[in-house]
Amino acid sequence: MKAHYFKYLLQFKKPSGTSRGVLTDKESWFVVLEQNGKKGIGECGILRGLSVDDRPDYEAKLAWACANTHLGLNLLWEALIEFPSIQFGLEMAFQSLQSETPFELFPSEFTAGRKSMLINGLVWMGTEAFMKDQIDDKLAAGFSCVKLKIGAINFDRELQLLRYIRAEFPPEQIEIRVDANGAFDADTALNKLIQLSEFELHSIEQPIQKNNTDRMADLCKITPIPIALDEELIGVFESDEKEALLLKIKPQYIILKPSFIGGFRGTAEWISLAEKHQIGWWITSALESNIGLNAIAQWTFLQDNSMAQGLGTGALYTNNFDCPLTVSRGQLYYDTDKQWEFNLEDFENQSV
Repeated sequence: MKAHYFKYLLQFKKPSGTSRGVLTDKESWFVVLEQNGKKGIGECGILRGLSVDDRPDYEAKLAWACANTHLGLNLLWEALIEFPSIQFGLEMAFQSLQSETPFELFPSEFTAGRKSMLINGLVWMGTEAFMKDQIDDKLAAGFSCVKLKIGAINFDRELQLLRYIRAEFPPEQIEIRVDANGAFDADTALNKLIQLSEFELHSIEQPIQKNNTDRMADLCKITPIPIALDEELIGVFESDEKEALLLKIKPQYIILKPSFIGGFRGTAEWISLAEKHQIGWWITSALESNIGLNAIAQWTFLQDNSMAQGLGTGALYTNNFDCPLTVSRGQLYYDTDKQWEFNLEDFENQSV
């Protein structure tokens, strides 16, 4: 088996805001495996400043993995425990290589075009007017679940945006999720949660910064809004550590990004522990290209979770490429009439 990798910068159509700043591009690394005339491709979806494997030795570890594919996926996965995005990229690449076609990794009713998945419409941070325009677009597009990134503008204005939605759409019509990305101060977070509860939100993601586990546990006990852990899961590698974290904080939900938590294997472990302790969960992408998004969507469908998933990010970039994934009326479909417009050689020629 031969293996190589390359780096690619995805360019946002519009600068996209989070509480950590504004994103204009997103870095991904791609692993290509070749054996007996077949090729498989996987995406290592790293986010600088957030991924636990944002380390100076990242590329060296990726090169090591490509030089040691003879070890097999299981041994590679174990050796790369501190590099979850590389674990994920290799899982994807090996599955791609073994599949009948490089991009139908997990055949199902979804890839056959017969069933779809409910997803949330994502509203990025920005000016009040910009966020309102996005909200209008998502509601007009038929989303029944919208997720707002909050924490970047004045909190009162964010409350006004939520009030704007609720004035027209009760909870029975539109489910609202908010994501604070850890933006709330630990001492004032409860007061903000109380104010947010007016709008009958589905949940709030990561209200305070990770690693404040005592305070997060306190909040989860008394919160008027269900709390979902997101960043809190990053960097927790061992099964006993994962279970200890869930038992200490006792969140209402956890949010699972395969690129951040050890790929499909790591995600499955979190799901098993969450269900053991009656904690809800859903899966989201982490700004991958359509290659990574496709793999996550296909695997997610097999998990049979009826909640809205966070899988609608494929249209964010100017230099992504067309694929069968299609969003319509708040559902993600695999349109079998559409073809993958992807040429590996051309793609590599555009690499960094």
